[in-house]
Amino acid sequence: MAIETKTDTAPTTDLISLILADDWSLSLHVSPIAVSAILVIALALWLSLRFYFRQKLPDFEIDSAEFGLGDQKITFKPNDTDRQIAYSIWVELSTRKIGLPIDIEDDVISEIYESWYAYFSVTRELIKDVPVSKVRDDSTSKIISLSVEVLNEGLRPHLTKWQARFRHWYERQLDKADDVDPQALQKKFPAYDALSTDMLAVNARLIRYREKMIALVNK
Repeated sequence: MAIETKTDTAPTTDLISLILADDWSLSLHVSPIAVSAILVIALALWLSLRFYFRQKLPDFEIDSAEFGLGDQKITFKPNDTDRQIAYSIWVELSTRKIGLPIDIEDDVISEIYESWYAYFSVTRELIKDVPVSKVRDDSTSKIISLSVEVLNEGLRPHLTKWQARFRHWYERQLDKADDVDPQALQKKFPAYDALSTDMLAVNARLIRYREKMIALVNK
């Protein structure tokens, strides 16, 4: 930084200069090059600190076996995008029958299937709304892949095996009996025990998935 006495109007070539005028007033001159350099250095420092502190964060681990998806363990350092996705999933699971404990005595199976189907649609839209630039991040891509696996491997097999068969039978039975309690009627489904056992197993895995998502949010 240069300190000079101002005796004329000739421009200075210094990056930073402190000018003392004839009337003893001081003025500070900073060239555009110096401003740009300071901004670049500040940005580089901020990015370095951000990377450093993120590397210091503990890894978050998800065991896919908890959700019936094999024995793969996913380890990553969650970022804000991951937490937002996890929070959105947690909200959907916490406000629908799909993520709440099923009461096999009082819940209506057809309504449970409607909740599961709606969750498919909501999750697809949620994943589609994630910016492509964020999907490239390793941790975010893992969260999205897990979400898709929960749908395709955790939920779809039960729906493929049971939903159409049960709905077809249930609707025919409703046409025959006007005043039958739906909970009592669904228990007459020929494969009710197998269906309900599988449904409860899927439900338990989805509850563990919901719990893992809120744990990620709070990480």
